[in-house]
Amino acid sequence: MTAARRNGRIVGAGLLVLFVVLALVAIWFRHTYQRVEKTLYLPPSDEAAYNPLYALARTLEADGVKVNARQRLMLDDNALAPGDTLLLFNDPRALSPPEAEQLLGWVERGGHLIVRTPLRTFGTGLEDEEDAPSALLDALSVWLVEEDPDCEDFQVEGEDHHVEFCRGRRFAFDGIVPELAWGNLQAGYVYARVSRGRGHVDVLADVDFLVNTGARGDVGESLDAPPQGGLRDAPHRALARQVLAPNYGHGTMHLVYAAEMPTLWRTLFLRGWMVWIPLVLALAAWLWMRTQRFGPPVPAPAGDRRSLLEHVRASGEHLYRYGRGVMLYAAVRQAFLTQLRRRDPVAAALGGEPQIEAIAARTGLPVERIRTALNAPASHDRKAFRDRISMLIQLRNRL
Repeated sequence: MTAARRNGRIVGAGLLVLFVVLALVAIWFRHTYQRVEKTLYLPPSDEAAYNPLYALARTLEADGVKVNARQRLMLDDNALAPGDTLLLFNDPRALSPPEAEQLLGWVERGGHLIVRTPLRTFGTGLEDEEDAPSALLDALSVWLVEEDPDCEDFQVEGEDHHVEFCRGRRFAFDGIVPELAWGNLQAGYVYARVSRGRGHVDVLADVDFLVNTGARGDVGESLDAPPQGGLRDAPHRALARQVLAPNYGHGTMHLVYAAEMPTLWRTLFLRGWMVWIPLVLALAAWLWMRTQRFGPPVPAPAGDRRSLLEHVRASGEHLYRYGRGVMLYAAVRQAFLTQLRRRDPVAAALGGEPQIEAIAARTGLPVERIRTALNAPASHDRKAFRDRISMLIQLRNRL
């Protein structure tokens, strides 16, 4: 059997084993796991994320009611007809006296106005605004109750026990008897309907039953459970139908809400972390590189040395290490001869053997050693180099 055929059979057997293993895994997966459908309730997006009356507007439109939902009152651009209904979700203290007078004039011609009392500002840092006057509520002779009573029971047939207006600001009237009222004079009203001309004004302690469901996706909240609250609750739908009853289906439903848009910084912090985290890290790294350190990151370089002897010794070691010892010998020999000319000009003027004998007579050293010292050593003979240099220095000192 050739090597190619043997390798082919091995590869074929391996592919067959792999196919069998994959088939067994597929069969095991199909018999073990079961496909199921799961519903996840995602957080609201687009207009539903900032319009608290979005669900109410869509519900009214589905019922055939004409809806005009907007963030601001804007009476000049949105004329109110006698059969219309206006729901003011905003704080009524934001209305100016001319706007309040214009709204009450429209109510007298047959309009239906729904307004809420201001929210409590205790603990929010806005306590000074709690006593701010409201032109609309003052015109309706409404004054706010300081006490904070319990919730009001609200029972709808076929539904569980329910309570409303737990966080609302109760109110009372000064010299006015409401057409419909919910509450009492002692604890204050949570809802009242006042007739004014051919129209009506509904005052409520809170309108949370008209808003969308709570925000989804909070920390610790499961997305499997359906959202609760708002118009999803049957008692809220029943109460909303009663509040909107006077002009329901006769005109346009104006829903004025304050846009609950998050600030730019909050949006950047929550949704732009993929950008600002790398930028913050880069800024921190740059600051770390540019900041003044308390100690040097590397040892300080050695300072310049001013000793001439150290420089001469270093130069000599460098020349000697790279085979330039002959140059050092020539320099020492020249220094000796220069000293000889100063001390013994006659011996310096001689040459050859007479000069060597004259130096020997002056220094008292053997002639052979002086002759050896005055001859240049071989470049590779380190011992001869050291001996000749030592002898020349000794001769120089004896002059």
